[in-house]
Amino acid sequence: MPCPIAPELETALAAAALLGLPAVVLDLRGQELAGAGLMLEPAGRERLLAALLDRHCGPIEPLQAAAGRWLQLDLSWPAGAQAAQALALMREVGAPQMAEPTFRRERDRLCWLADSAPVLMAYCENEALRCSYANRAFVQSLCPAASERGPIGQPLAGAVTPDLADWLQAATAQLERDGEAVCNEQWLTLADGTVIWAELTLAPHVDARGRRHGLYLLVSDHSRHHHAERALLESEERLARFMQAGVEGIVFHRDGHIVDANPALCTLIGQSLHELLDRPLLGLIAPECQSRLARRLDAQEDLCIETSLIAKDGRRIPVELIERGTLQRGAPMRMTVLRDIRERRDVQDQLHYLEHHDALTGLANRHALFSQLEHLMVAARASDTRLALLFIDLDHFKRVNDSLGHAAGDALLKTLASRLGERVRSTDRVARFGGDEFIVLLPGVRSREAIAHVARKLLEALARPVRIAGSSQDISITPSIGIAVYPDDGDTPDVLIQHADAALHAAKAQGRAHSVFFEPRQVSLARDNLVLEGQLGQAIAQQEFALLFQPQVCARDGRFVGVEALIRWNHPERGLLVPDAFIALAEQHRLIVPIGAWVLREAARQARLWHEAGLPLTVAVNLSTLQFQAPDFVASIEQLLAETALPPGWLELELTERMLMDDVPGVLARLAQLRQLGVKLSVDDFGTGYSSLSHLKELPIDKMKIDRSFVRELPHQRESAAIAGAIIELARGLGLTVVAEGVETEAQREFLLAHGCDQLQGMGIGAPMDAAALAGWQAARRADQPPGNS
Repeated sequence: MPCPIAPELETALAAAALLGLPAVVLDLRGQELAGAGLMLEPAGRERLLAALLDRHCGPIEPLQAAAGRWLQLDLSWPAGAQAAQALALMREVGAPQMAEPTFRRERDRLCWLADSAPVLMAYCENEALRCSYANRAFVQSLCPAASERGPIGQPLAGAVTPDLADWLQAATAQLERDGEAVCNEQWLTLADGTVIWAELTLAPHVDARGRRHGLYLLVSDHSRHHHAERALLESEERLARFMQAGVEGIVFHRDGHIVDANPALCTLIGQSLHELLDRPLLGLIAPECQSRLARRLDAQEDLCIETSLIAKDGRRIPVELIERGTLQRGAPMRMTVLRDIRERRDVQDQLHYLEHHDALTGLANRHALFSQLEHLMVAARASDTRLALLFIDLDHFKRVNDSLGHAAGDALLKTLASRLGERVRSTDRVARFGGDEFIVLLPGVRSREAIAHVARKLLEALARPVRIAGSSQDISITPSIGIAVYPDDGDTPDVLIQHADAALHAAKAQGRAHSVFFEPRQVSLARDNLVLEGQLGQAIAQQEFALLFQPQVCARDGRFVGVEALIRWNHPERGLLVPDAFIALAEQHRLIVPIGAWVLREAARQARLWHEAGLPLTVAVNLSTLQFQAPDFVASIEQLLAETALPPGWLELELTERMLMDDVPGVLARLAQLRQLGVKLSVDDFGTGYSSLSHLKELPIDKMKIDRSFVRELPHQRESAAIAGAIIELARGLGLTVVAEGVETEAQREFLLAHGCDQLQGMGIGAPMDAAALAGWQAARRADQPPGNS
């Protein structure tokens, strides 16, 4: 049953009828309770229901009705009427009236878009360039005295900033003349004083018939792009200057073809820029390196590799190739740096030679020997053959050094090394084990008789007199040889060498100058050293040891900077013994640990006395392997420094290369602990061992000491000079202080100073002496030198 109509709505409906206005009463569901029929389409009905539910009061947008009609409804809710009923006055509207709301919506949307766009825009009518539209950004940025309406209705040139007004006047004249849009970029000052790099466009608004109705003015802020372009240009200019001034070859290439190269590259390979342009980059590379490099270049990845160039004259030039992506004139390109590494390779070759060869004789050193021995043992095991190891020691070689000098001793060693090489097969190996000791490896031997035959040839060759250059007398020296055979006498390199050494000692005990095969009973010969061992064990308690100190001076100004502590044994029967007479025995029987502890205590005590007397000297002490590897060694150093109150930096510990290479992780940890205590660390006799350069750079050491064997023939011996220079360069590259041992002549001092050696030590500076004599030496030196160099 229909809901009754409120009296107020009946009255309003009757009044509308008297006035001739179509009206209808509706409830909230859109049902027509009275009045004219609406006959709305579904879409129109949905919009009406939405208005009723919102209790909209007033006109609503036209609604689509039947037969293509559009009805405009004006809703009212008369006072006192029920809340669920409304009066709707109806008016049929045509197409123009229908389009107006849509037009307003589209206009509002376009204005919103224009205000949101990152472009300042305005529109001018043809008449006096009167502005009819400007977006919000235009008004805020370019109209200094804008009213609420902005420049609307005013000549645009009079409403904008002076910069823009001047440009607008010139652009308008150009547009009138050419009939085309005008577009420029220039600096533009905004209303708030900000200066931007702007793109200014003045374009005509032309209809389909070609009639112009107005002008569009667009202003875009290109400051960021402008700054980026400037930065890119400046970067390219800097790169161009760098290319021209660089000492390294630089080439730019696109798609693998050269588009630019600097003079350094042209000079390096002997070709002009004209010859290089548009040439494939791979055409510069050695043929065997091209395929590997091509794959890396095709991947467009940054890389750094070593390769070889082919110069115009066919020379091969080793280079380091560094490939990077870049931009040139805004275009993506690849840049290749070609660094000449010939000098680096020469140094690397020298260092590699030094790492694997004995500097004096040119033979394989101990490091290379162990590698060769392991390889030959594997080969012997595979072929079921024997490998003989001949351990050769020169009898009483020390007498040569003591009587004729170390130069004569070195010359003798080189001659005897050459004879060894001449008396063995090409498949045999000869190495200098250290000092006056050599090892010969004989692979593929099948009998003891064959080994003995080779040993006799070597004994005869080495025993022949040697005439040293510059001397009028011959030197005769005999060798002793100990022989061990793999696998009979040992199945590891260490054991085989140890047993050959035992046989060598047996040969010496039997009168020297002959060879002896290893026998298990020879091990018992060590008992013969028990007497000396017992005496050595009592030497500390009997206070038979003494310390001598050899001075070290600054190479540049001769300033006294430190000393090396050297032990001597006042043997009750044999007199003053140098370390060579007892240190090996002490190390063999582990007496070196208490002896080394005594040396450290005495050296620290004397260093403290010197510093209390105003003599700030660093005291260097040699360490043995057993001493350094003792579990409590670091703790003992810490206790020693505390007991003597020795400040950091006054105690220096010298370690051999072999000590540093055994158990590298453990050595690194121990050295780090010593450095934390303030102890200085140095590598002693560098070049005579077999240190790994890759490990050496990781060690926290302070000094590198050049062995006297490299210094002795300076500066005239070319090989020694090259090696000494390479060691100094290596140490400087690692940030280490370089100390040269065995400096005896002024020529040696001048050479070392010229090559950057930091400190000098040797008989030419001062002999080992006790503390009292050192004080006198220092006083005499201070008196002979000008102030400031003492």
